[in-house]
Amino acid sequence: MSLKSLDRLRKTTGFRLTVWYAALFMLHALALGVLAYTLLSSSLQQRDRQSIAMELHALAALYHRSGVAGVQHALESYGQKPFFVRLASAHRATLVLTIPDQWAAFNLQPLDAIVAPANVVWHELSLQGDDNLLEVGSLGLPDGALLHVGKNTEDRSQVLESFRDVLTLVILPVVALGLTGGAVLAFRTLRPLQHLIRTVRSLEAGAMDTRVATRQTGDELDELGRLFNQMLDKMAVLMQGMRGALDNVAHDLRTPVARLRASAEMALQAKEDPALYREALADCLEESERLLTMLDTLMDISEAETGTMQLAREPVNLSALLADAVDLYRYVAEEKTLVVSTTAPLALWVMADGNRLRQVIANLLDNAVKYTSPGGQITCTASREQDWVAVVVEDTGCGMAPEELAHIWERLYRGDKSRSQRGLGLGLSVVKAVVQAHQGAVAVVSTPGVGSRFTLRFPAPLFPSE
Repeated sequence: MSLKSLDRLRKTTGFRLTVWYAALFMLHALALGVLAYTLLSSSLQQRDRQSIAMELHALAALYHRSGVAGVQHALESYGQKPFFVRLASAHRATLVLTIPDQWAAFNLQPLDAIVAPANVVWHELSLQGDDNLLEVGSLGLPDGALLHVGKNTEDRSQVLESFRDVLTLVILPVVALGLTGGAVLAFRTLRPLQHLIRTVRSLEAGAMDTRVATRQTGDELDELGRLFNQMLDKMAVLMQGMRGALDNVAHDLRTPVARLRASAEMALQAKEDPALYREALADCLEESERLLTMLDTLMDISEAETGTMQLAREPVNLSALLADAVDLYRYVAEEKTLVVSTTAPLALWVMADGNRLRQVIANLLDNAVKYTSPGGQITCTASREQDWVAVVVEDTGCGMAPEELAHIWERLYRGDKSRSQRGLGLGLSVVKAVVQAHQGAVAVVSTPGVGSRFTLRFPAPLFPSE
């Protein structure tokens, strides 16, 4: 592996996780080893001191019964000399001394400075150039004499040395285990991120339908993958909406643009006539206004369908809003001798954008007035239906054929009977998009020659209607 590859590996999150895990694992293993060593050393020391203390009390009892001679006789009867024993008088003159040959080099002078204690006290005598110690317990006797019993720590040191050797041999497997565990942990932890990276690379390559594979574990990384997929789905909806809007605009702008061009060409080709020029400019302004209205409406539809429409939600009295919309069209309806009636409670509240809701109802009333023959009837009804608030706009107009009902919500669609009426073919698209943006639903029932019935449903607010 080249130095460049090693440097790149060193900078990866997986490598850092592996190193951190291995370091923590080895640190804990080392701490356990130190703790075990400390406990073993303490246990061995405690065992040695217990044996020394037992010997001290046994010799002290023998001294009390038989004096110096009894202690001397008992020590001479030992086959081996596992203990260092010294009996000193009240004036610290040595009365009895038993010391193994290999311990003879220990300096015993510090023992003479000890005041006769009532309980066992402990001292350690060192030997220059040797790590072993002579651990001595001292006990004062009733007549002022001083009894010392000691034991070499050589056996204890050998056990601890063996333990250190074993601990050193265990370190290498611990290091290997820590690195292996760290690598496995890093791989499993970073697997969702690797899926995310592969998904992003696939998206860069043009595979827009690629999604992050989630494990359904519910952890943070799985939640990140789920949110990323939701973001991709929303982006796909936005892109689809933009593509549809652009396709519609590209297709339907041709006619108004052609009219603008024709009006301008006719004005240029005609003789100087201010009245003709004024008429051409008026036609251009009218077509420009039509174009702007079409573009604004298409943008509103796209925003509503993709969930990006900004809605100023507030409590809206649907009954009052419906009455205002009916009053707006009452004059036009009277010109066509249409009867417009409204049925609604005094107050029927919804949480909605009032301006958008007014636009929806106005579009339905506008269509009803356009396609209802003189002498017809238009009925507007608002009511509460369990968890929904419903608005119904019904007319006795020309109606629509079943094959038309599947297309009336499409942008810029105009049926055969509607082509004689002036319009953009966007009214019902706006109605459906805005209602769905309010988490509502829209439905239609229509019969040719009988009329149409449009039903809007909005979620009822949490507070009750008055």
